[in-house]
Amino acid sequence: MRYPIAIEPGDAKHAYGVVVPDLPGCFSAGDTLDEAILNASEAIALWMEDRIDRGDLPPKAKPIEMHRKNPEWKGWVWALVDVDLSSVADRSARINITLPGRILARVDAHAKKIGETRSGFLARAALEALSRGA
Repeated sequence: MRYPIAIEPGDAKHAYGVVVPDLPGCFSAGDTLDEAILNASEAIALWMEDRIDRGDLPPKAKPIEMHRKNPEWKGWVWALVDVDLSSVADRSARINITLPGRILARVDAHAKKIGETRSGFLARAALEALSRGA
């Protein structure tokens, strides 16, 4: 899953600040733009891990364009950070499942379209189903 991040430009005296608009309270920083983006990825993973441990579902990411309209982030730089939910939910376990080929093809195509891995997509879908009591 890809999350947009808003990056407040830094300078020689100030770090780059990072906010993840879709994840309330998730923020980070870095001395360089590259470091800010890398640190944001770690902050998102920790935020997700905490929410999943509480039994909450991670919120879906909104498009960057929707966030860019918010005057709060005028002049900030935007980037996307990939988060694989299968790596933050718990310790990963390799499993062997059987699915009809046409379903697997649809899963793979949809996961790719939304920027997730197959495992990440299946993990999120399972968490959503479990939260509904399905």
